[in-house]
Amino acid sequence: MATVGYARTSTIEQAAGIEAQKRDLVAAGVTKLFSEQVSSVAPREELRRALEYLRDGDVFVVTKLDRLARSIADLVEIMKVIEEKGAALRILALNLDTTTPTGKLMLNLLGSIAQFERELMLERQREGIAKAKADGKYKGRSPTARAKRADVVELRAAGVGPMEIARRLNIGRTSVYRILDSAE
Repeated sequence: MATVGYARTSTIEQAAGIEAQKRDLVAAGVTKLFSEQVSSVAPREELRRALEYLRDGDVFVVTKLDRLARSIADLVEIMKVIEEKGAALRILALNLDTTTPTGKLMLNLLGSIAQFERELMLERQREGIAKAKADGKYKGRSPTARAKRADVVELRAAGVGPMEIARRLNIGRTSVYRILDSAE
């Protein structure tokens, strides 16, 4: 049984942040440490390696939840991998440990609350858009590619390739193909 740690900061400039995480993880008993300085939206190779390293009975430790997961969906996927390996998750800042029934409950509650907040935010956004539309203040995004349908068809008839049409008209290549497919 090993205690595997993972530390991450978004940028190389956050040297103090990564060092503080490493220090806290070692103090928590981590015996194998993976760390990286990469944005959460970029591929996280060290996280992948850490998850691959996990074995049955191991505990995967992070300092904070945001150092591990980008979203609830991401957390669910990571938890699935951890559980399939027979390991558990421990988040130091939350004093959360999924080796206990209470820890599993808390993780699920946190995930549910975050999902609920997201849904409320989207509902408020939809209500705001509906009100703006009713007041005549919201028109939506103007359809750029469809408005240029005649130009796309004309350029294609002149022998211009789809990539060049997209460049000339400043629209997406996929939009060009979509217009050409519907024109046939």
